[in-house]
Amino acid sequence: MSAEARLHPSLRDEPLLAAHLFPVDFGNRTAKVERLARRLAATAVERDRTGGSPQAERELLRDSGLLTLAVPQQYGGQGAAWPEIYRIVRYLAAVDSSLAHLFAFQHLQVATIVLFGNPDQQRHWLTRTVQERWFWGNATNGRDTGLVLSPREEHFELNGSKSFCSGALGADALVVSAPRGRSPEDRVFIVLPSQREGLAVNSDWDGFGQRQTDSGTVQFEQVFVDASELLGPVGPSPRTTLRACLSQLILTQLYLGNAQGALDAALRYTREQSRAWPASGVANASDDPFIQQRYGELWLRYRSALPLAEHAAQRLQSAWEKPALTAAERAEVALAISEAKVVAARAALEITSQIFEAMGARATSSRYGFDRFWRNVRVHSLHDPIDYKVRDLGHWLLSGQGPQPSLYG
Repeated sequence: MSAEARLHPSLRDEPLLAAHLFPVDFGNRTAKVERLARRLAATAVERDRTGGSPQAERELLRDSGLLTLAVPQQYGGQGAAWPEIYRIVRYLAAVDSSLAHLFAFQHLQVATIVLFGNPDQQRHWLTRTVQERWFWGNATNGRDTGLVLSPREEHFELNGSKSFCSGALGADALVVSAPRGRSPEDRVFIVLPSQREGLAVNSDWDGFGQRQTDSGTVQFEQVFVDASELLGPVGPSPRTTLRACLSQLILTQLYLGNAQGALDAALRYTREQSRAWPASGVANASDDPFIQQRYGELWLRYRSALPLAEHAAQRLQSAWEKPALTAAERAEVALAISEAKVVAARAALEITSQIFEAMGARATSSRYGFDRFWRNVRVHSLHDPIDYKVRDLGHWLLSGQGPQPSLYG
């Protein structure tokens, strides 16, 4: 039976998400995105329950033709703008947050090559990405300093391990980072084919959310690294530090996508399956004024977060297009992303938790998988403490000084 055939009839006959609440317009890519989302939705609950590596679904991403969105057109890619890429990530996250994560991290690795690679490296790796339909993974956890890059006579060697390596299992190539100095921010990025001798990717990710992101550990034992596989330039610049901004805004889209998915699923359930509480005095749960008020409150939380995310994406795109980005301009982007991320995380945690108050006890049945939305947000919202984003905003308000670039913003 095909993935489409397994879809609930309402998912085949209606928009995947309520069109009047979550409108979809990706231009000439809309049909591709919608088709991909439907196929992921067909098995999302079951796969969340079983975990493991979603290799078949990764092939759906590869076959969608959407993995080259961030590759510049000069290398055969589509050169899409970041706001559009982020909207697609958000839409996919509403049905399958793990695969949206893998999809988004593909573009983050492409961006890393664009930001840090010299022209020859960009041409080599990004052209291969398009021509060979590569899926990228990463081993770039900056706080994990257990990987050592050592010079040899005419090459380099990697030894050690990296954790939280999203997308590494089954990837064609990896972006790897290794410390270059004492500070975690002082690191070098490396590009490696995933089949390089001495490189082992472990399937040991066991988070209770984002269960199919292949975010396990990667081990390196005397892994050969050619000098041409070390990305430049040496030292950070306002432009290269946009990588952290790109990453933070990915998290924001995953929060909002889960909020969208939770709201949409809960509204359908309430309209179609919830039973009115006897004391409510109404025949249908949808007519209960307390349930109406709760949904109204949740909707306001979502709607308050969405414009901030869109604004931050536009600011990021403007910075991305600048040939010479200043530190002050970069700080403005980071502040906009901090605003968006904090508000989105708080909204998503409340929405994904409180939908059960509106749906009732029967909605906690595991067959629905409604809890996956909260679990996904809870895991990802701990990626780095949002309290520090709030502190950055307060420090800026009091001093006028923007945040300094870091691994997390």
